[in-house]
Amino acid sequence: MTHQFSLSGKPVPAALRGGVLACTLATTLAGHALAAAPADGAETPAPVWKFSGFGTLGAVHASVRDADFSSTVLRANGAGRSERWSPDVDSRLGAQLDLALGHWSGVLQVVSEQNLEGNYRPRVEWANVKYQATPDLALRIGRIALPVFLAADYRKVGYTMPWVRPPVEVYGGLPISSSDGVDATLRWSAGDTRHATQAFFGRTDTHLYDDRRLEAHGIAGLSHSIERGALSVRMSALTGHLTTGIGEDLFTALRAFGPPGNALIERYAIEHKRVSMVSAGFNYDPGQWFISAEAGHAQTHSLLGRTTTMYAGGGYRFASLTPYLGYAKVRAHGATSDPGLPLAALPPQARPLAATLNAGLNLYLATIPVQTTVSTGLRWDLATDAALKLQYDRVRPGDGSRGTLINTPSRFRFGQTVHVASVALDFVF
Repeated sequence: MTHQFSLSGKPVPAALRGGVLACTLATTLAGHALAAAPADGAETPAPVWKFSGFGTLGAVHASVRDADFSSTVLRANGAGRSERWSPDVDSRLGAQLDLALGHWSGVLQVVSEQNLEGNYRPRVEWANVKYQATPDLALRIGRIALPVFLAADYRKVGYTMPWVRPPVEVYGGLPISSSDGVDATLRWSAGDTRHATQAFFGRTDTHLYDDRRLEAHGIAGLSHSIERGALSVRMSALTGHLTTGIGEDLFTALRAFGPPGNALIERYAIEHKRVSMVSAGFNYDPGQWFISAEAGHAQTHSLLGRTTTMYAGGGYRFASLTPYLGYAKVRAHGATSDPGLPLAALPPQARPLAATLNAGLNLYLATIPVQTTVSTGLRWDLATDAALKLQYDRVRPGDGSRGTLINTPSRFRFGQTVHVASVALDFVF
């Protein structure tokens, strides 16, 4: 499957793929194609292979010293506390292999970027087989991009976007970008307007660090895209059940405090908790200029809280230069702190431990993001399929929240403004 995008002012191949499962994918496709071959001896179409790739070489500086600025919570470190200038925030390399064989096609995409263990071990981002049942209906099975947000299919391909990275306030709300399952996409047109409705179902099991995993099952949802001239619109809804080992030691200790501890576990532990998310966004790009905006709402009764997110941005193209502006915001609908265990009702000898557990609980709750960011930057298309970007972000976490910052110690100073400078070289091949 090949996508075309024009946020840079010219069409480019968007998601680009490759990796170690190519032989398995090719064998699967060939088997399906032979099984579906015409009985009258008509020739089977020759396979068409395509290899492509993408990458970002980036460096980020952040003014904060007791936290790290990062593009996602799935990073081990970032800019600020860990390193004054960090290459790990945005740098990645991806490769993609496409195979077309009559009504069948397949894609394999592998991406290397920093993970929570601090290494760049490649991960299979996409690996799926598609059957074009009719000119308008496509069915897929395998690892598929979750169709949430405008940039769902190309959120890791920096070259396709005017800014250095997707707004962390919005896209950070769903750090998982793919799932293992099935989907069906129906396309139709009404006059000059093209529609695509996608239904999907799947699960994911992602290794975080050590023995910690992020598991989501029963992921199901709908996505509807609309294109008319320079306007693109996408609306999505998703639900699923989430389990992680985050906070496991804290909740094990709380269990010893009986009903008050169990009530906190029931309220905040991320164990088989239903997560739901809705989002809507648009991009209008007539060529000389562009504007885009997205908004979303996520809800779960756990340490993840309930949040509303939005961003809006735009830019103007002067030949190979594109200056741009952006504004993003995430706010919480609920407490980012909790009194925790009732210390006064506990025996004196139990109070020190209970106070420590209450502090630990509130450190987790402070990770529910409340933040605003104002951004400005410049993109320079310096060569075919390569762009250099400079960006400044003024990041302001809300009081009582660390925002989207990571690696915050107990001494973290809430409410401080963080100034972030980024430089990135994006390329595709």
